[in-house]
Amino acid sequence: MAAQQKTFYLETFGCQMNAHDSEKVVGTLVSQGYRQVPTVEEAGLVLYNTCSIRDKAEQKVFHRLADYKKLESQGKKFGVLGCVAQQEGNKIFERAPYVSMVCGSASYRNLPEMLVQIEAGNRRVSGLDDRETDECFETEFTARTNPHRGYITIIEGCDKFCSYCVVPFTRGKERSRTSDSVLAEARQMADLGYTEIQLLGQNVNSYRDPSRKKSFAELLASVGELPDIKRVRFMTSHPRDFGRDIVEAIDSVPTLCDHVHLPVQSGSTRVLEAMQRLYSREQYLERISWMKSARREISITSDIIVGFPGETDEDFEQTLSLLDEVKYDAVFAFKYSPRPNTPAISMDDAIPDSEKSRRLAVLLEKQRSIQQRRNHNHIGQQLEVMVEGKNETRGQWIGRTSQNKTLNFTAPANCSFEQGSYVPVQITTAFPNSLLGEMVQSA
Repeated sequence: MAAQQKTFYLETFGCQMNAHDSEKVVGTLVSQGYRQVPTVEEAGLVLYNTCSIRDKAEQKVFHRLADYKKLESQGKKFGVLGCVAQQEGNKIFERAPYVSMVCGSASYRNLPEMLVQIEAGNRRVSGLDDRETDECFETEFTARTNPHRGYITIIEGCDKFCSYCVVPFTRGKERSRTSDSVLAEARQMADLGYTEIQLLGQNVNSYRDPSRKKSFAELLASVGELPDIKRVRFMTSHPRDFGRDIVEAIDSVPTLCDHVHLPVQSGSTRVLEAMQRLYSREQYLERISWMKSARREISITSDIIVGFPGETDEDFEQTLSLLDEVKYDAVFAFKYSPRPNTPAISMDDAIPDSEKSRRLAVLLEKQRSIQQRRNHNHIGQQLEVMVEGKNETRGQWIGRTSQNKTLNFTAPANCSFEQGSYVPVQITTAFPNSLLGEMVQSA
């Protein structure tokens, strides 16, 4: 590949793990002499970092590739990265012959060698480790896109094998970084001016230190105790591995954000068993009780799937009753969609899409009402926000609280805040999905 062609465009789909993977991919390419450009038209190498969690993910990728097939004549090369790449493998070359590189997320460490092959004119370069790989994608070249909030992947892969999920097959087995390497990266980020760190993993609390020095809760606390770090978050936790020690750490270390995302997926033990979630409704509620009894008020959010094969009206009612019992601060709810190579795809008693849609609408309306009441409780409180930007049209600053709630606020016209600033705000109004307030004048 000629020097003038060593430009690349990268588009990312999916979760925060994918977004952070892309930061590491970008850094790797730049370290190899590539330059990132903002449009496909300017790029010599076009990359798509893909997600396969949702329905028709593969079709979306192939449709996007087809849109740009005409650009092949301009000498551009195309690569598919991530979960769809691992799931579809070399079949991508057959369906889209103009693709030159297919690289699964477990093989990103091989990117430098793969780029050399691309530059040498190889038309089919693949990196597709099986799920037994022990390697993590650690790189000193991460190109972080936010100068104040940074992400650190501490565990990759998944060993839980939920019956509806492709992640164990596309991301490989669970493999953790040493606590020393995580803390070294966190210290480096603090030295560079980052004040918020988010620890990432498909099941972040399933972390197992290879050096056996720290548990997940101990690592969390250690990151939170680093100088100049003001906030530490973690995403996403699995209920089976959620211990009381995590709650104790949040209570003990003020910089640990008072927010836990704990996906439940269903309020019915029968459905949870069919999903192979490895816990019952009662066991999940026990973990909720640990958080409810904490000294700090912990915001709890969750993921829910409606319309899983065989989900009865009674099962769905149990999910609705769980919302009433837990009173989540936010829920990300989805209709069940069959994914390739998963046990659930061959299950009987498929729920009609119209019924899935109805159940989803009912659940979201109930949750909206719960969120309105939960957010109303903040009126009159003073909360600290991390400034993320400004809505010039409304004249409001945009921020996020420690509980991960969006808080828009007003301030005197002579006040100006940089992204990443921390500002005390008095809450005046509550909406289902956000809060509104005024900067505390004494600040």
